[in-house]
Amino acid sequence: MTGRGRLAGKVALVTGAARGMGEAEARLFAREGARVLLGDVLDAEGEAVAREIGAAARYLRLDVSREADWSRAVEEATSGFGRLDVLVNNAGIVRSAPLEAMSLEDYRAVIDVNQVGVFLGMRAAVPALARGGGGSIVNVSSIDGLTGMNFVIGYVASKFAVTGMTRAAALELAPRGIRVNSIHPGYVDTPMANPAGEASPTPLQRFAQQRVPLGRMARPEEVAQVALFLASDESSYCTGSQLLVDGGVLSGESVPPGSRPDLA
Repeated sequence: MTGRGRLAGKVALVTGAARGMGEAEARLFAREGARVLLGDVLDAEGEAVAREIGAAARYLRLDVSREADWSRAVEEATSGFGRLDVLVNNAGIVRSAPLEAMSLEDYRAVIDVNQVGVFLGMRAAVPALARGGGGSIVNVSSIDGLTGMNFVIGYVASKFAVTGMTRAAALELAPRGIRVNSIHPGYVDTPMANPAGEASPTPLQRFAQQRVPLGRMARPEEVAQVALFLASDESSYCTGSQLLVDGGVLSGESVPPGSRPDLA
């Protein structure tokens, strides 16, 4: 399938691109004309995706919590592809435990990847984006960056931080032509949502059928389409915004007719 050239001439750096939403974003961006640098710590998977995409893609090992890795990634994008126009901060991890059982080590691990990684990525990319006359930073937050969720306190803290950092960076970078927006996915059918590789329907898929107004989890490609919009010039007047991709979860409570007397 070929695209419509919505990112023709642009260079994008996508983190967490070896699988899941990041992989879907990298593949879609390449189809739409971008040259894409895929960053991840899953080397075999990331290299395989880059090979499948073809000449428009390269893979680079990128631990988003390490400053040196970010410097190398931006240098690779600019030296290998000539410029940098788009950064997608997609990489993320989650650790689940009740509050009193959450170890400091696990909490900090989530913060280092999900929050510090986004900070380091934006900071590293700004000079290259500015040299090209501006660009787009897309930060992948979560519905948990807008509301609470039990048993994932580190994840919630990190995603709320991404939401706030996006707004702050949007204000600061607007005069330099750099737009910064965040995406807030709900339940997405990715390996992170099903690390044990359970057969469908998984408990989370069944939960989504009951909890999500649209009745299912999102496909990674559906989130990638929103990232594409924000990366492209189609969103040229969007900055500091939060785009929900949650199937209606945060719209409110959906009560079936007949379950309450006043709706009978």
